[in-house]
Amino acid sequence: MKMMKKIALIAFCALPLLAQASSLDDIKSRGVLRVATTVDAAPWGYTDASGKATGLDVELAQKLAQEMGVKLQLQQVTGANRIPYLMSRKVDVLIAALGSSPERAKLVSFSKPYAAVYLGIYGNDSVKKVGKLSELGKATIAVPKGSTPDLTLTELYPQGNYLRLEDTASAVSAFLSGQAPMFAENNLIAQKVSQENPAKHIELKYLLRKSPAYIAVRPGQPELMAAINQFIDKSTKDGELPALRQKWFNDEQNDLATEQ
Repeated sequence: MKMMKKIALIAFCALPLLAQASSLDDIKSRGVLRVATTVDAAPWGYTDASGKATGLDVELAQKLAQEMGVKLQLQQVTGANRIPYLMSRKVDVLIAALGSSPERAKLVSFSKPYAAVYLGIYGNDSVKKVGKLSELGKATIAVPKGSTPDLTLTELYPQGNYLRLEDTASAVSAFLSGQAPMFAENNLIAQKVSQENPAKHIELKYLLRKSPAYIAVRPGQPELMAAINQFIDKSTKDGELPALRQKWFNDEQNDLATEQ
């Protein structure tokens, strides 16, 4: 009798893991793939002039849903709340320019990389380039709260003076309005900001590291992760993924794995 109770208890405790493991079947049964993505970080994801969500992450989500044979439901998130949305089961998958970190790896499972950027600190010509982070002193750096640049700077230069704002758009606005002389972002977003604000003379002040982007799911979902990685492999082999990177980044990015 005691043995049966132990077996029953083990089975009960395993139910959440079993539920997670069957999520791919759940998605197909539901007929809808729920994907969280940002729409404030061009060219990853943003809203175009007609109010439609677009960008690399959005198109990648569309192609993943198509590959699974289901409809796509997009959920707008910010850098700060994207992982909480995933963990609270409001979405199935996170495709939101997400870089890896040891802290994030404790919470989510990462796919193979699908794109890569360089993280850096940017400012106008009134700010000097530096050879090491300590040379920045207490100069204010605007950064999206909970973003990969935020986590990287917190790790590499915890004594820095950071203006942490809710999302990328807010951090960039703080820089453009003069609240902060610098902002931290990836090179693609910085390039877009520079193109839209040529009078600001935005340039790289310090290169942080290369940062691949990954699709993320909740832990304990091997079937879903395998399907995502197969999709990335297939899209890479048939040229669809390099074509997307070329379209949005003007670069096929054939070397994604190295993180410096």
